[in-house]
Amino acid sequence: MSDTPFGFGLPPEEPDNGDEGKKKGNQGGQGGPNPFGFPGMGLPGGPGGPGGPGGPDNPFAAMFGSMNPNDLGAAFQQLGQMLSYEGGPVNWDMAKDIARQTVAQGTADGTKDTSVGIAERSAVEEAVRLADHWLDGVTSLPSGATTAVAWSRAEWVEATLPVWKELVDPVAERVGAAMGNVLPEEMQAMAGPLLGMMRSMGGAMFGQQIGQAVGVLAGEVVGSTDIGLPLGPAGKAALLPLNIEGFGKDLGVPPDEVRLYLALREAAHARLFAHVPWLRSHLFGAVEGYARGIKVDTSKLEDVVGQLDPSNPEQLQEALQGGMFQPQDTPEQKAALARLETALALVEGWVDAVVHEAAKPRMGSADAMRETMRRRRASGGPAEQTFATLIGLELRPRRLRDASRLWASLTDARGVDGRDGLWEHPDMLPTASDLDDPDGFVHREQLDFSEIDKMLGEAAEQQGKGTTERDDEGDEKK
Repeated sequence: MSDTPFGFGLPPEEPDNGDEGKKKGNQGGQGGPNPFGFPGMGLPGGPGGPGGPGGPDNPFAAMFGSMNPNDLGAAFQQLGQMLSYEGGPVNWDMAKDIARQTVAQGTADGTKDTSVGIAERSAVEEAVRLADHWLDGVTSLPSGATTAVAWSRAEWVEATLPVWKELVDPVAERVGAAMGNVLPEEMQAMAGPLLGMMRSMGGAMFGQQIGQAVGVLAGEVVGSTDIGLPLGPAGKAALLPLNIEGFGKDLGVPPDEVRLYLALREAAHARLFAHVPWLRSHLFGAVEGYARGIKVDTSKLEDVVGQLDPSNPEQLQEALQGGMFQPQDTPEQKAALARLETALALVEGWVDAVVHEAAKPRMGSADAMRETMRRRRASGGPAEQTFATLIGLELRPRRLRDASRLWASLTDARGVDGRDGLWEHPDMLPTASDLDDPDGFVHREQLDFSEIDKMLGEAAEQQGKGTTERDDEGDEKK
């Protein structure tokens, strides 16, 4: 999986032998500009083009002559799927198909996806039930998991794609608009069909790259909250038994304890996102704010579009290697990134603190499991790589340990209710500077937003009553 946004990258280097190398790589395409860059497709009447000097009798021979019938059929099928797409900025049907194909191929260690059995489902349900019971004693937030589910990798793909769509579409929209600007202005007014084709191909490119990234991630995640964002449906605590088995294989911890510890983390995330109603939109808004500042390098995009070869579907992926998005160095961009990183650190830090408080007295492996998860999140695991591939954004809680220490200090100083009460309003939460001075924040007087909300509610109620009384008086006069 690429570490670069959408896997877009620099075009292949020019061959050492200059023009001669170009001729060998694009025979018969010398008769003028080729608007699509398809090899062997010079313009009609030009050298190498249909009807031109030296041109083949069959204009498609140079493109497809070396392919066997099966490969030819697959190439046309994929090209047809690309060009017929008329949806949004990402071809999500293609993304889902490729993600499922990637899952079906298995992971690098040879592990294939399997259906979840009854025993595994029961084990996950029991682990989440016990985890929720333990969490009841360490947080004032009630259970947020109405159901516990055990997913196969393919089921994870199906369940999380709607959230990937919400996260990725804004970025893809910007790239799609940039693809329309590849053509010179004087040509854009008369190139409607071509622009439509380019949008379709852009949607397919995104679909391919996202599908592969999500498919690879499905082979590594252990639940629905690995990236700190709720990827699954609300109210569902989800675990992947097959991946949990692989995750715990070399830890030296009993499988039941590994499952239970991961269930604690999944259930803790579920409580936070279920009972802090503004949190999800706060995080997703920060992602979208960051995405709005992404700058698309249209010169690289021109090179990519110009080199597409429909007879080589794999080239779509190979041609898109490198860095295409350049984050704008603006105050707005920095603020959005800082807001997201701080919020992710606070979420992960809170989960880390409450899970450790629940597990430490009951599990001998609590310290080891905690350190394993901290390293996995802080070192940029599969989740971070996938998101960097999708939108150029690293979802790494860089200050996870600082945030966890702050939440633990808040528990000691204010108790569980005082600590969890900070989630009532985003302005009550610690800031990035507070992570530098946790003691200062812990002992600082906090605004009581509940009283302010109560006063505002009473004022609104009084205003409503006054309006009703005036309406009644008006009716009596009539």
